[in-house]
Amino acid sequence: MRILITNDDGVFAPGIAALARGLHAAFGAEHELVVVAPLTDHSGAGAAVGPVYERESIPYEHVDIPGLADVPTYGIDGSPALAVILGCIEGFGARPDMIVSGINHGINAGRSALHSGTVGATLTGAQFGIRGLAVSIAWATEPDYWETAVHLACGIVPILADAEPATVLNLNVPAVRPAELKGLRHGRLGKAGLIRSVRPEHTPLPVDGAAIDRTGGAIVLTMRGMSEDADRLKERAELEPDSDAALVADGWASLTPLVGVREGITDGHAETLASALASHTS
Repeated sequence: MRILITNDDGVFAPGIAALARGLHAAFGAEHELVVVAPLTDHSGAGAAVGPVYERESIPYEHVDIPGLADVPTYGIDGSPALAVILGCIEGFGARPDMIVSGINHGINAGRSALHSGTVGATLTGAQFGIRGLAVSIAWATEPDYWETAVHLACGIVPILADAEPATVLNLNVPAVRPAELKGLRHGRLGKAGLIRSVRPEHTPLPVDGAAIDRTGGAIVLTMRGMSEDADRLKERAELEPDSDAALVADGWASLTPLVGVREGITDGHAETLASALASHTS
């Protein structure tokens, strides 16, 4: 099996290095690994590829990750989804059999999964029929317990290899030592997003060195998962029970199957489509 490793924090981020080392230690003797990831941070890129129609080529660089001299590693001038596309159409050797994306610093749960470049990479692979695992760990100050997420990912990879094509799993892990992890559970995709609240502020904008009143200002963000301890309980109360974010907040790792863009096939979709088509028939 050939595994393509990518991320959205960039090829030089510590999370992808930890993931690649862990996968190499667990599977390097039996599977082929290749790293293809953005040269710079593309967090929040989702499955975006950028203005590729305006480019004749995608520059890349060979990168050395300490301890992985025998794993081909490339940094591209593009997003994680673009890295996966290039890998899937054999831009960096044979087509991969699996995409493993991460380890992202900060969970990608609830609505945030839609905007995550980490998740977007695996959903892009699914469009090619390739299985994918997105791996994220909760934001925390030093140290980051990458080994907790690595251990879980290495346990899931062999199971994912036997899953049906285009299966995508989203793994979110709390920032705890392996011994402190409560376990792994199915987390329902919640409704909470990364941005917890906003506060509009009107700010006079300077023009030619003088502050004058102009229309504008700033939207101040409060991010989920980065609050002071006193606000953590309030955040936890906002989450639906057994959702992905709630499980992580309670010390569990959460695993959620995801699907990307697909045609709507419900009766409601069919009725809406039929009405729209009928409205434009002569």
